[in-house]
Amino acid sequence: MTIDDTAPPSPAETGTVAADPLHGQPHQVVERDGVRYTLLGTAHVSRASVDAVRAAVASGAYDAVAVELDPGRLQSMTDPDVLARMDIVRVLREGKTHLFAANLALSAYQRRLAEQLDVEPGAELKAAVLDARERGLPVQLIDREVGLTFRRAMQRLGWWGRAKTGAGILVAMFGDEEVGDEEIEKLKQGDMLEASFGEFASHSPELYESVIAERDRYMAARLRQEAGAPRNVLAVVGAGHLPGLARHLAADTGAPAEILGELETVKEKSRFPWMEAIIATFLLGGFAWGFWQGGVDVGSDLIVQWVLATGVLGALGCAIAGGHPLSILAAFIASPLTPLHPALASGTVSALVEASLRKPTYADFMALRDDVQHLKGWWRNRVARTLLNFFLTSLGTAIGVWTGGLRMLGKLIG
Repeated sequence: MTIDDTAPPSPAETGTVAADPLHGQPHQVVERDGVRYTLLGTAHVSRASVDAVRAAVASGAYDAVAVELDPGRLQSMTDPDVLARMDIVRVLREGKTHLFAANLALSAYQRRLAEQLDVEPGAELKAAVLDARERGLPVQLIDREVGLTFRRAMQRLGWWGRAKTGAGILVAMFGDEEVGDEEIEKLKQGDMLEASFGEFASHSPELYESVIAERDRYMAARLRQEAGAPRNVLAVVGAGHLPGLARHLAADTGAPAEILGELETVKEKSRFPWMEAIIATFLLGGFAWGFWQGGVDVGSDLIVQWVLATGVLGALGCAIAGGHPLSILAAFIASPLTPLHPALASGTVSALVEASLRKPTYADFMALRDDVQHLKGWWRNRVARTLLNFFLTSLGTAIGVWTGGLRMLGKLIG
């Protein structure tokens, strides 16, 4: 196994023209198990990277092309109607609302970059795939699915880290300001997901591990897994992945399938849900104590205060989101009950009712990326309004839980 930081396949070896398509571009060559991997580091917002990729694919030096993409990201790049085929009700039922929001934030971020820099972010990856297919070369999608990366990253964070990242997602979806020079420089050095998470990845070792380091190891394993007939593979990746990917590709000894299985696993929380259990115990115990010590009047009053605190604030959040009257009613009914059931969220209940009563249309999905760039668009677009319903109802319920809990505590100790 060898790593060469400088030498691409020579014209003499490949029989191609003398011009070196990788001249001046960051790249490394790794030879392993009879396969020569040329790792080309690109900037996701650079026309020079697009030109270098197209020239390398056209050189005839490679018999396979690998790219830093997963099937979902490639589909969103090449199929403009992919959002229109999404089932928002299914997204809600499967508990993937946060992942959908993260992907929407990534799309909004990419849209701002494209408008600001007049170049499509990731255009070099798209060009690598399309040009390889045009020449009949096998295409290998070696990156991990964005949803898995996001979920593993969230697992590593505490509640404050998750709150900051969630706030960053909301800012990315609402914001329409220009992308800063520092972020653009990050993209020139390398990785779309790291830049999309902004300051959080750079200041959080946990996020860096999931967003960058794990994916270096993952992509190396995918390249090794794909090894077979191709003997000269061009791998197009963000420049930030180049050193780590080359290191793992040359040095990792574990079976690719085992490494991929480890890095695709999202561990279920092994800890007991203490906070949920404490809230449920406090509530049920408080109600029981109220009936036992104060009789029906005190016990009933505690229940009414709880229902009003959580139900009214949950319904208010739904109403602010422009929810249907029945969605608001669903939020009012669900909000007092869902804190007692950790697997159920009042936002999910109200959003499901909203999506069922006001089913998003094809036009809503097609306009989604543009509408979420403007505040009014969130209430005009049915997909965005359903997401807003989920977040604001959940927020209202959370505030109601603490408000109602404090009132109950005051009643019990008063």
